[in-house]
Order: sequence, then C-alpha cells, then structure tokens
Amino acid sequence: MSRGTVIIVGAGIFGVSAAVELRKRGHRVQLLDPGPLPHPLAESTDISKAVRMDYGADDDYTTMAEGSIKGWRRWNNEFGETLYHEPGVMFLLPCPMEPGGYEYESYRRALEHGCNPVRLNADEIRRRFPAWNANHYIDGYYNPVGGFVESGKVVSRLIARAKTLGVELHEGKTFEHFIEDGSRIGGVVTRDGSRCESDTVVVAAGSWTPHVMPWMAHVFRSSGMPVFHLKPADPGLFEPPRFVGFGADITVTGYYGFPLHPESKVVKIANHGVGRQMHPEAPERVVTAAETDQLREFLGYTFPALVGAPIVYTRVCLYCDTWDGHFWIAPDPNRDGLVVATGGSGHALKFAPILGGFIADTVEGAPYPYAHKFRWRPEVQRVRNEEESRYKE
Repeated sequence: MSRGTVIIVGAGIFGVSAAVELRKRGHRVQLLDPGPLPHPLAESTDISKAVRMDYGADDDYTTMAEGSIKGWRRWNNEFGETLYHEPGVMFLLPCPMEPGGYEYESYRRALEHGCNPVRLNADEIRRRFPAWNANHYIDGYYNPVGGFVESGKVVSRLIARAKTLGVELHEGKTFEHFIEDGSRIGGVVTRDGSRCESDTVVVAAGSWTPHVMPWMAHVFRSSGMPVFHLKPADPGLFEPPRFVGFGADITVTGYYGFPLHPESKVVKIANHGVGRQMHPEAPERVVTAAETDQLREFLGYTFPALVGAPIVYTRVCLYCDTWDGHFWIAPDPNRDGLVVATGGSGHALKFAPILGGFIADTVEGAPYPYAHKFRWRPEVQRVRNEEESRYKE
C-alpha cells in the first residue's frame, strides 16, 4: 500500500509500539495522548509487568511469547540497559498438576519448546524457594525462560525512540471526536479544537476505549485490578534466584507477583482476576479495604514472611477487557479509515516487541499469523474469558 498519514490515539504500549513500527515502514505518524507520558493511569504504566511463555494449552500465545522474549533480549542490547529481567517464572499448586489444567499444559509446552522447565515438589520448593509455604504448595514447576520488564521505563524508551524516528508526538492532546465524511474517518478533533487530518486513525486508547467510542461499550469494559507493593523485612528472601516471578494457583486465586524490584526494593503482588468495572478516571479507582484483607489472607498461607510487611504503595491497574480475553486489532468494518488496536485484557505488554508489527500489518491490510484471534468480533459477548491463566468467577 502507499505510505500515508496515520494518527494514533493513545501512547500506551499498543500506541507507541505501533507508532515505531509504522514510522519504520515509511508512514507519517502522529501520536496523540493527554499525557504526561508514560500516562500514570495507563495499564502499561508501572514498575513491572510479567513476561512468560506459560499460556496453558494456547499454542498461539505460547509461540507469540517465545518470539516476543527474543525481542526483549534484543531490545536490552539495543537500548543499552536491562529493561527485561529474566530470572525465570514459577507456577505452583496446592494439589498435583493434572492434564488439562493450566499449570500442567503450560509445563508440557515449555518442555516442547525446549525451555527446560523444572518440576517442583514440596521438598524442592522448600529448598530452592524458601519464602513459599511448602506445606500448602506441593506441586508445580519453574521455567527459566521468562521474568519481567520495567514497564514504565519501556514506554518511556519507546516514546524516545519514536521521536528519534520522526514520529510527531502531540502530548497534552485529548481526543474529542472523529472527523467524519459519511462512513469515512478522515482524522480527529482534540479537546482544544485542534483538527488533525489523516488517511488512517488507529484508536489505541486502552481502558478509555469504551468511553471515547461508546458504540463499542458492549465489546470492551474497563476492569480494575488491585496492585500492592510490599517492603519485606528480609529482602534477601525475595531476590532471585531464591524468589522469581510467580503465579500462585493463579486460576483459583488470581494472584501473581515479582521478585524484589532492582530499584525500588519492593515485592509487587497483584491480582489477575475479575476486577471491578469503572471509568479510568473514576474517584473509586483506589484499592479497597476488602481487597487488602484478601491479599493479607493470601499472604498468610503463601508467604508467611510477608504477612506483616508494610504496604508502601497501591494502585488499581485498569484493564481494557474483551469478553474472550484476546486482543482487538482490526479495521472497523463500518468506518473506513479506522483501526482499533486495544483490548489488552491484562496481558499485552509482554508482547510489546511484536505487537507493533501486528498493528502495522492491520493498517496496511497485510496478513499476519494471529489476525484470526484478534479480528473484529462484536458477536463475542459475555463469554468465558479464554485467557487460561486468569481467575474467573
């Protein structure tokens, strides 16, 4: 296709990765965001996000994650700093792993992909990972391939790269409405009245999507998940290799977390669950006393050394959820010139090194291997979330 002008609404991980890739392909790219960047309320903004190949029986995500991890290693070299840390990840259960279960199927695929995962029984958990309560957790595995990225830094570095490549960054510009000519979208108008015309508009607005595009509120919802940063009394107990990124019976509890952060020296634990629906700027976007009590209960039977640890920071991470848990990267069939790229559903940032390519291919009308999964699919409503690691009521 001819190289044209693309406006991207939103500079989170979908938007900025797309901006970089489209600019590399020769498009003129304008990236709009209310700012500041990284946006403090964006899903992609935090000290860390998990990177894992462990997706149960879902071979698409497993293969995607394998390719993305190679990209993270490459980005570490290109950026000249360690944004992706790879101490491994582990997934434990209070019962034996069984075929069909998330942990068993993830373990099996880790073997098939040559990751050399290590099966763990209670004795091995107690010996290698002493912070865990091995009286409760008796089975699982450690995968040496995986870890976490310093996600806020990643967005910052990608913003800088985009500007270096010639992306026109309009920080402080808030989307107001589209420029429409019949069914054709020809650009956007911002809240301050600025008129920005383009050949294509990519909406990558994250959890704001169902609010800026209310006709899509039936396929997206903004779901808030509690995040906690704890200060352990014995930091060494939570440093790799004695402690790594984890899922703790995650399909039942929703809890996952990270080793001691290399800079802030906190242990981050969050919930990958049902969440609470809310507007991304709503005043109720705060962690509740009930959510804190639930965390303390979880710590009591999982990490005894953290039971009394002070919680030094909390936030509500707002997912842009799709009903099936898959991303939404597709042209709008009813609005020529509009592409929607969002629906991270709590697990998109790990794919940042390949995500921009998917969006750029969609803008250009080119095929890519996972387009079937992320297609336009308004018929998918109120179905069970298919992302296997996620806790579901």
